[in-house]
Amino acid sequence: MPQPLLDAQEVTVRFGGLVAVDAVSATFMPGELVGIIGPNGAGKTTFFNAISGVTQPTSGRLVVLGQQLAGQGPHRFARNGLARTFQTPRTFADMSVRDNIAFGLKFAGKRPRKYVFWGEETGVPWVLRTSDSILGLIGLSAQADVPAAAITPSQQRLLEIGMALATRPRMLLLDEVAAGLTENEVEEMARLIRRLRDELDLTVVWIEHAVTTLLRHVERVIVLHQGKKIADGTPREVVRNPEVIEAYLGDEMNDETSETEGAEA
Repeated sequence: MPQPLLDAQEVTVRFGGLVAVDAVSATFMPGELVGIIGPNGAGKTTFFNAISGVTQPTSGRLVVLGQQLAGQGPHRFARNGLARTFQTPRTFADMSVRDNIAFGLKFAGKRPRKYVFWGEETGVPWVLRTSDSILGLIGLSAQADVPAAAITPSQQRLLEIGMALATRPRMLLLDEVAAGLTENEVEEMARLIRRLRDELDLTVVWIEHAVTTLLRHVERVIVLHQGKKIADGTPREVVRNPEVIEAYLGDEMNDETSETEGAEA
């Protein structure tokens, strides 16, 4: 059986007397596309911050490819193949779109190296080797020389994904990349996420409030409520879970059940 990319064991995050994440365990395998959903305040982003090194867990273990990284900084997680985006895109506004991607390459220490016999950067997919190839992958080639501040909100989100991809991750953590997008843009984003997983053999973990879209594209769903994990299964299993229906927008989840079953029919 393949080794988990990330094994989070009993992860707890406390802020003073507030328990934001309460003993959450989750295992993520190579090539999975997993969604995380839950109401506002459920602890989704705090959990992301913990498993990417942004926030140190109060207790618990975070094992990345066999290495215990709990308590380590974000650079250690990045070095071990984890990359993430944020609810508000973090790009360099005054730099060009291309230079933002180039920064991602340099930040990860992945400068192109030429070898006499076997070419450049063996083991790295061709599409992730240069700024321009990454821009082509995410659909921003036409904006390459435009300052990041001048592109649209949806393009800002694509750019941040491109910066994350520039670190050549094994696991991509996406925090509400559909926020502020139109319905068509949300669907396009979901198709891109699926394509990135398929073409780059990534593990993708995606937090999203656009539940309908997420359920159509992911293969497994984790539901958090009040800091606890209350469900972990296929979309069809999760939307039928009575605890999920009660805790998380029951009417909406019933709607998802009919839509999910209709898509599977």
